[in-house]
Amino acid sequence: MGTFHVGCTVENHVDRKKSTRIARLLVDTGSEFTWIAGAKLEQIGVTREKKDLRFVMANGEVVTRNVGFAVLRVGRSFTIDEVVFAEPGDLMLLGARTLEGLNLRVDSVKKQLVAAGPLPAA
Repeated sequence: MGTFHVGCTVENHVDRKKSTRIARLLVDTGSEFTWIAGAKLEQIGVTREKKDLRFVMANGEVVTRNVGFAVLRVGRSFTIDEVVFAEPGDLMLLGARTLEGLNLRVDSVKKQLVAAGPLPAA
């Protein structure tokens, strides 16, 4: 499939005037969560709501990180989601849950995000 990156704006979900632009997030459908530099999240006042969650990295290593809530915007799409407070050395990722919330899917040929189409209902 190959890899590609997208830009994303991250906002404090309580005070949307507090935001930061992330120029490059690796689109990773294999990652459940979106990972944003903890320092960037702290800068805009995102708080650590879930502490000491364990994650299994692609190489099998188990790490412990904190999670908070933020609004994420990619292009015209936006959603609120849980975000991981990434530490130095961690990859910055746009994960599968955020993609679903944004109602976007991966076009692996064009290496870009595209509209996922109508949302399923009951």
